[in-house]
Amino acid sequence: MQNEKVKNLKREILSDNWYTLNKLSYDYLTKKGIWEHHEREAYDRGNGATILLYNKEQKTVILTRQFRAPTYINGNESGMLIEACAGLLDEDNPEDCIKKETEEETGYKISDVTKIFECYMSPGSVTEIIHFFIAEYSKEMKISQGGGLADEEEEIEVLELPIDEAMTMITTGAIKDAKTIMLLQYLRLHKLL
Repeated sequence: MQNEKVKNLKREILSDNWYTLNKLSYDYLTKKGIWEHHEREAYDRGNGATILLYNKEQKTVILTRQFRAPTYINGNESGMLIEACAGLLDEDNPEDCIKKETEEETGYKISDVTKIFECYMSPGSVTEIIHFFIAEYSKEMKISQGGGLADEEEEIEVLELPIDEAMTMITTGAIKDAKTIMLLQYLRLHKLL
């Protein structure tokens, strides 16, 4: 669907090193009926998927911990971030992607996932839509140590935490990742744990 309030959209690539940073310029029709020229930068890294594994009997969740350079330069002293498993779709559909990422990062092989929603995480500057999933896990599903892929420079620690501890970690600031907070709160709101 074309937005009639936007015209003359132009894109200029500023960087195509890790992902693509675009400079966008366009004219936007304001409520006053005036065309204003706008320039913005948008980071395009593709779309992604994230999942929270949970165990009803144990009342536990599986999370990961890894170094995240952007958090480090923004005041996270260690740069380590506790997160739900996630990854970029690349050429996969969201469900296939998250099953593959779950096995690579956590070592759990899952077959049944439930998509709960999708959303933009930082729409002012990033094009990415993230597809959110949940799935139950059991010890029998653990087929490897996980930890990510060396060729993707991943060094991921797998954490199994009681849900109450994970929820407390939101309050204390030990968990600061938005997608993880959203998934944990979803489990609580829907009384899954």
